[in-house]
Amino acid sequence: MSNDRNITHQDFTVTTENRESLLGQRGCVIWLTGLSGAGKSTIAEAVEKELNTRGKLTFILDGDNLREGLCSDLRFTDTDREENLRRVAETSKLFADAGVICLSAFISPSVDSRQHAIKVIGENRMFLIHVSTPLATCESRDTKGLYQKARNGEIINFTGIDSEYVDPVDPNLSLDTSEKCIDDCVKEIIQMLEDNGRLKG
Repeated sequence: MSNDRNITHQDFTVTTENRESLLGQRGCVIWLTGLSGAGKSTIAEAVEKELNTRGKLTFILDGDNLREGLCSDLRFTDTDREENLRRVAETSKLFADAGVICLSAFISPSVDSRQHAIKVIGENRMFLIHVSTPLATCESRDTKGLYQKARNGEIINFTGIDSEYVDPVDPNLSLDTSEKCIDDCVKEIIQMLEDNGRLKG
């Protein structure tokens, strides 16, 4: 929150509830956390495809994509990574305010970064999904070649190798893509949204 005393929050006539009624759904954020290669973006894309077939408005926020624009000024220091996630949380909140079902796929390795996101977005509007695929499986996939570079010392502070990932203690769902197929992961997330009334206006 800004410390500038000259900033005043502006409220508007059209509310989140008005937008949700128009869309026939309730805005929320599905925050997928896990190691690189765990399957976060793959799950997010599959969930979005399923929701799209149901006529639901969605948007995916993906780490690499945001690094090309909104967060292109940030590097990969601990401070910049925290700032990256702060911006992601604020952007995710805006999508939820618009009544959109936002899928945010980010490693988000620390408890603090995830708790901050929950605080910004709202505990009742953010669903934390731990894509808990083990490091060995993620490294064997190495779709971007990043683990090999980290092992070779070409990348430093790489999560899972020389930078810690702290597992969530109590996520809404835990999905291990080394044991579950993507279709089953999608079904669990859709069921969670239905159980929480997010697919109804």
